[in-house]
Amino acid sequence: MTVFDAIVVGARCAGAPTAMLLARAGHRVLLLDRATFPSDTLSTHVIYQPGVAALARWGLLETVGASGCPPLDRARYEVAGIQLDGCARGVAGQRAAYSPRRHILDSILADAATAAGAELRGGCRVTRLLHDDTGRVTGVEAAHGNRRFTARARLVIGADGMRSTVARLVRAPYTVQDPKLTCAYYSYWADVPAALELYEKTGSGMVAAVPTHHDATLVLAYFPQSRFEEVRADAARAHLDQVRTTAPALYDRLRGKERIERLRGTGDQQNFFRQSAGPGWALVGDAGHHKDSITARGISDAFFQAETLAQRVSDRLAGDPALLDEALLQYTKDCEAALVPGYESTLAVARLASPHEERLALLRAVRTDPELTSIYFDMVAGIGTVSALYTPELLELLTPS
Repeated sequence: MTVFDAIVVGARCAGAPTAMLLARAGHRVLLLDRATFPSDTLSTHVIYQPGVAALARWGLLETVGASGCPPLDRARYEVAGIQLDGCARGVAGQRAAYSPRRHILDSILADAATAAGAELRGGCRVTRLLHDDTGRVTGVEAAHGNRRFTARARLVIGADGMRSTVARLVRAPYTVQDPKLTCAYYSYWADVPAALELYEKTGSGMVAAVPTHHDATLVLAYFPQSRFEEVRADAARAHLDQVRTTAPALYDRLRGKERIERLRGTGDQQNFFRQSAGPGWALVGDAGHHKDSITARGISDAFFQAETLAQRVSDRLAGDPALLDEALLQYTKDCEAALVPGYESTLAVARLASPHEERLALLRAVRTDPELTSIYFDMVAGIGTVSALYTPELLELLTPS
């Protein structure tokens, strides 16, 4: 049996940064994942400016750029014939978003964790958690092929996704749970020029196009959850039909181009918060909080949770367990305060309701002013709230003459 300060289960966008930050703080960290890297996973890929700023703080943004991932410094949003073009004001000097392929991004993050001193073991499956006499989590039992091993730690962190094994084993209850709202399918196309493009068709779905690695463009279509069985029966046709009806100009750019990978998709877009910490354990990323991918907030939110947890517990991993529990409680409060507004706004978007006239009037006014357009794209990125839009300039535009 090996003893660590922290064991992190899941080595992708939530787990690898958590392990990296704790290892950089001098802690002994074990990082486990079912997968070996590089490997792919379902994802919208988009990292909005708050997540980009985190990569910059961690010294990894240049690595992402050097991997061939283009910066997305222009955004387009279109609904009901209204088109906004511009760029977010950004955060911490970062105005561009990025959309890296996950097999590249996750490898960069895992490599950064091991470079910081974390021990990464891929191909490992956690089978049970270890506890002390009080019920406190004290480690894991895991399988690597036919070999089983145990490891102990002051803190076990579940970063193992929406269907988290750690969450199941600690019986973490849902604190918020809402119905599934959309299903989504995507693939990649060669030689299709695009910005960060979002198209909404009132009441029936959304389409996104995002440049990524190797001069490929991700084309993603969203449908109401009620259509999932119909859509998956012929997903390729439904995907293209949604692009054609929702984003005709994008559909024209796809004509004669090559789809370079198979279509991927899911109808299991759960919406929830779980209790995200307890005695000796914590959850980060999709394990603790998952929402519809239609607003592409998942990666940036995972980075926030990783950084917040590491900051809260780093100086509490030795000494009195009660002090660690206090830090974990504060972590849960931090996450709730920061993530609930984005959760609520995501559900509002994912309901795919037809925009009311007041919203359309707002968008018509916003498109006339580049600064207001930038503020709007800040909202899309999760930087600002709708109240930030109501500047004196916007109010003047909305006031009848």
